[in-house]
Amino acid sequence: MFIGEYHHSIDDKGRLIIPSKFREELGEKFIVTRGIENCLFVYSEESWQKIVDKLESLPFTKKDARQFIRFFLSGASEAEFDKQGRINIPSPLITYANINKECIVIGTGDRLEIWSKESWDEFFISAKDSMSDIAENLFNESVNI
Repeated sequence: MFIGEYHHSIDDKGRLIIPSKFREELGEKFIVTRGIENCLFVYSEESWQKIVDKLESLPFTKKDARQFIRFFLSGASEAEFDKQGRINIPSPLITYANINKECIVIGTGDRLEIWSKESWDEFFISAKDSMSDIAENLFNESVNI
């Protein structure tokens, strides 16, 4: 399971160090793609296959399904680590996530997310005050967090 928050910098060639605790779980090859909130999602091959299986079960006759599949899969790129534990993020993904220099890498259970520092700070500030309400809406009384 991926958990935690790590602050790193991306270099001019689009290379980003992934925290060592995440490298083994990702495996030798993994997938980087567009995330939902202007961040990047990083999946192990096993987790990625589960996502693809779910996407393939969506009805292609539904416009929302077609649009989501195009958005999500067209941005996907296979990646692997170099000897320094870095990944090379393709420039369209860097542009999509508005990554300039500082990045935040977070674990969210089955995937990693890569955020620009500015986008993460914006998200965190706007979300932190509503976490109590969100938790109340998502979990029933039998679930304690």
